[in-house]
Amino acid sequence: MTGHRHVEDLLRELAPQVLGVLVRRHGQFDACEDAVQEALLDAAVRWAADGLPGNPRGWLLTVASRRLVDHVRSENARRRRELVATPQAEVLAAPADAEPDRDDSLELLFLCCHPALSEPSRIALTLRAVGGLTTAQVAAAFLVPEATMAQRISRAKQTVRDTGFGGLAGEDHAERLRAVLHVLYLVFTEGHTTTDRGDLTAPDLSDEAIRLTRALHALLPDDGEVAGLLALMLLTDAHRPARTAPDGTPVPLPEQDRTRWDRALVEEGTELITRTLPRGTVGSYQLQAAIAAVHTEAPTAEATDWPQVLALYDLLERVAPSPVTALNRAVAVAMVQGPDAGLALVADLEADRHLTRTHRLHAVKAHLLELAGRAGPARDAYREAARRATSLPERRHLTTRAQRLDG
Repeated sequence: MTGHRHVEDLLRELAPQVLGVLVRRHGQFDACEDAVQEALLDAAVRWAADGLPGNPRGWLLTVASRRLVDHVRSENARRRRELVATPQAEVLAAPADAEPDRDDSLELLFLCCHPALSEPSRIALTLRAVGGLTTAQVAAAFLVPEATMAQRISRAKQTVRDTGFGGLAGEDHAERLRAVLHVLYLVFTEGHTTTDRGDLTAPDLSDEAIRLTRALHALLPDDGEVAGLLALMLLTDAHRPARTAPDGTPVPLPEQDRTRWDRALVEEGTELITRTLPRGTVGSYQLQAAIAAVHTEAPTAEATDWPQVLALYDLLERVAPSPVTALNRAVAVAMVQGPDAGLALVADLEADRHLTRTHRLHAVKAHLLELAGRAGPARDAYREAARRATSLPERRHLTTRAQRLDG
């Protein structure tokens, strides 16, 4: 079983590298991706039976290249004309390890997050092509039929088919990198707190987001925002063992058993953001990671350095203002200046229709009302938050909070 898991992990690591090489050399994203998938299936069978080859990456690249040749031969005349610049002999003759030190994973991530794609398509294509998940796995993660996800991925491939790698420099590079980070953040968030399922978390998605962000950090070790996003994920994921009760309901951060937190992730995330923050321009992911570090470093909830948290939220609101940031800052204000000060800020945010449609604002309002000793309004706010929650565990948790105030 251990050997099987090792082969599976290695294939997922190598898949984007091999796909990146093929796409850069030959274009035709969809055909290259199909060829790589066939090579991965071959490898899963042969490597499990015969052991790993001396050069696993070269083996995959050679087999995938041959599958691409088979695809070229079977295509109609129109497709052959599109691939005329890539003769079959050239594909077969290309040395599998001609560029052993070049990793095209970053370019592949950029390609999957092309500006022409919608956000759901970017996520789906990234998980499929870079994450190595099957279409069925991606569909299951986002609770849509496999056929629907297959169509979405197919359309995304068609959109990027003729873009190639191109030259990404200056603004284009920075803009595409922001899109990549946003996609990875959304994947992690979906796994950390699922939006529409019976379980509170979907750890497989969180794990995949962390794996891909680790890979991106290895490619761009000096980028502060990449490091910040990885630190944020690690510090957030460290709480996972304590985030849910035995019945699956969420446990708020102040009430979590901190001895159950993953100390290795805490130390890695804290060290990473501590090393990154002083190096240059501070971005939103770095600031969010710093806030998470302050919460995580406190031995108890009562020992949290709330003035420091508030100062960081003040910076975050200047760097990346958003209604969610403002709502989180309202909690920090309440902890420093008192619940009424926080409630005044929440009242200002109630004009934001998007925010009021979710359960988050009502849950924060309920919490602050409870801190202020206003049990009746707090109970009503908890019930409103429960009504709007899309996660069943969240709904149960908020309903329980309301019922607790009935007396």
